[in-house]
Amino acid sequence: MQTEATVVSDPKGKYPVATCPTLYFIGVTTGKSSIMKVFPKWAKALGLSGAVIRGIDFPLHADPPQYRRAVEHIKNDEHSLGALVTTHKIDLLKACQDLFDELDHFAKLTGEASCISKQGGKLVAHAKDPITSGLSLEAFLPAGHWQNKEAEILVLGAGGSSIALTTYLMSPKRGDNRPARIVVTDRSEPRLKEIFHVHQELDSDIPCQYHHCPTNEDNDRLVADLKPHSVVVNATGLGKDALGSPLTDNVEFPLRGFAWDFNYRGDLVFLDQARAQKQLRNLHVEDGWIYFLHGWTQVLAEVFHIDIPPIGPLFEELSRIAASTRN
Repeated sequence: MQTEATVVSDPKGKYPVATCPTLYFIGVTTGKSSIMKVFPKWAKALGLSGAVIRGIDFPLHADPPQYRRAVEHIKNDEHSLGALVTTHKIDLLKACQDLFDELDHFAKLTGEASCISKQGGKLVAHAKDPITSGLSLEAFLPAGHWQNKEAEILVLGAGGSSIALTTYLMSPKRGDNRPARIVVTDRSEPRLKEIFHVHQELDSDIPCQYHHCPTNEDNDRLVADLKPHSVVVNATGLGKDALGSPLTDNVEFPLRGFAWDFNYRGDLVFLDQARAQKQLRNLHVEDGWIYFLHGWTQVLAEVFHIDIPPIGPLFEELSRIAASTRN
């Protein structure tokens, strides 16, 4: 008998046949995620009778056949309805693009898949992060934050989440409520080239800089160069998927700035470094909990074909339910 929330992956990539509506969570340490406690309660609140969640864990930058076996299982298994993908979003789509019948607009633009769903018999790859990262950022930034300021944003890490967030911020629909400058860093030069090419497709007028930063001290220097009110984002996965922070303890955050970690669990060293300067630098410190909520509710809506607005009574109720599971 299946339990409500388990990790089902094994070294051979063999997945049991789903016997009830099943959502997969493809990540690195999925069993530690709050969603394993939250999903059964959400499923009940949303009327998803009998639905379960299954984790699939892969090492960072897994071999393409591992991704393909997982996606093929979802595609061919009747009761496997879709998945949320974290950490592996770019690698998975590269390995499996031919297995999808459709890619949504953002998946084509960003080259990542954060959500897998079935629509009318077709397997569809979605990139939800441009939507969810924007909703999450606006939840804690003051309204019109970027207007009439020289505020900038520094995104540490050039992976899928960084592509998504910068894509959102560069949209011309935002008018003048956009950063004065976007700076992206990464230890991987190929990842920097990928995000550069995505930004070229957007043809934005926002100045963008891309820095290869193999050491934490390299990142520190770029943080110190930011204007007041600027935003520093940890999108590296360090603090959750691996230990540590992309910064040193000697970093100096921008005055009246914002420090945002996409993580909400793990050793969270970046958040500790920011909190140590909260009063001295008048810094707003934000973890990834709101990002978690928006990310999962957007995927649930897509996979189970239900309406979950990003604001309002239903979202507030789901937020309350999720908060009740936090330690």
